[in-house]
Amino acid sequence: MTQQTFSRRRFLEMAGLGTAALALPLRDVRAAEIRRPNVIVIFSDDQGWGEISCNARTDAPTPNIDSIAANGVRFTDGYVSCPVCSPSRAGLLTGRYQQRFGHYGNPQPALDRKQWGLPLDQKTMADYMKELGYATGAIGKWHLGDIAAYHPNRRGFDEFFGFIGGAHPYLNPTINSFNTIQRNGKPVDEKEYLTDAFAREAVSFIERHKARPFFLYLPFNAVHAPLDIPPKLADAFPEIKDPKRRAYARMQKSMDDAVGQVLAKVRELDLEHDTLIFFVGDNGGPTPGTTSSNGPFKGYKTQVFEGGIRVPFVAQWRGHIAEGKVESRPVISLDILPTALAAAAGKVAANVDGINLLPYLRGNRTGRPHASLCWKFAGQSAIRMGDWKLAQHEKHGVRLYNLAEDPGEKKNLAAANPERVKQLQKVWGDWDAGNVKPLWAPKRDAPWIDELW
Repeated sequence: MTQQTFSRRRFLEMAGLGTAALALPLRDVRAAEIRRPNVIVIFSDDQGWGEISCNARTDAPTPNIDSIAANGVRFTDGYVSCPVCSPSRAGLLTGRYQQRFGHYGNPQPALDRKQWGLPLDQKTMADYMKELGYATGAIGKWHLGDIAAYHPNRRGFDEFFGFIGGAHPYLNPTINSFNTIQRNGKPVDEKEYLTDAFAREAVSFIERHKARPFFLYLPFNAVHAPLDIPPKLADAFPEIKDPKRRAYARMQKSMDDAVGQVLAKVRELDLEHDTLIFFVGDNGGPTPGTTSSNGPFKGYKTQVFEGGIRVPFVAQWRGHIAEGKVESRPVISLDILPTALAAAAGKVAANVDGINLLPYLRGNRTGRPHASLCWKFAGQSAIRMGDWKLAQHEKHGVRLYNLAEDPGEKKNLAAANPERVKQLQKVWGDWDAGNVKPLWAPKRDAPWIDELW
């Protein structure tokens, strides 16, 4: 093992600094001897909050995803910045509310293609990491622009393997000629079940870049439709009687197994203490009937109710944050970028909305990371401030909930609390004043968007 591949823990032990030094920020330890930490961000697709078994009892266990929480932290109140795919990804990769730069909805084919995708003036997490000397790779679903200027290789990623559009079949993945599987812009003839292929490529990326800091963005398209069953799991979960639910469980197990392969490779290379890992969902599960569970929460994908925006959210960085921690303070996917950059001793632009979570996870800072969190999508808006949440719809009025008492958003308290409604509307309005107009008109992505209001 070379000096470069020594774990941070092992170096500190050899140097006689002891476990107390593990809590120090990287900038406080001699940079010449200690590499910057690797960062892995795993993003699932259309996976409801209740689908990881460390969040809720499920008939489709996720032991590998659960192990990230066991080795680190489970965020019970972890959110994304939009209840649909593309804006959620834009927020994650920039650390900014996507409304700040006009990315309100999924790009649509009928629009001016020059405006498709994440605006070119926005700095991505890969851009930041590349400036710090990281090897950068994206493997999986992109969905942030399909013309060449928006491709991952031009947005800070040294390597890309996956597809550019919003959805893709898992079996015979090369049959989708308009949204082909590609490697760095060139089509490839992929034969494996797509989730397995992404796992293979992720493990290869880690192996090839083990001697230097790397940033791996791994956005699976699982468990998004279609419900293509992994061939090697064709006999799994025979006890589940509903055929759609059984297919979903097999797909989710395939993704969980893929996460396990990534974690195993990190352990094999003795990089666990040198690797910050996040696993987050991109939005809530779709409408009931497509099998994904959002747990006890109201609503689903496309909606600003909890079921559409509260997602699986776990992280680990062994030796640097406590293990087995359950964190109930609200956080959002925008926080991943500044947290990763803080771990890497990098600087974040002043316009980033996310918060570095490390001081909160290490107990150095009390209180909530965010005074409020806000959403705006397709005629809907919402704000969470403390335990209070205000949800509004341009056609269906105002809803006020106390999430501590009513996490399922069953009791509308707006009429009984008019001053609270006004307070939250003002805070949301101040936030919205910092946004710009949509670069394209957000499409109402599903017919159920107005349901439950």
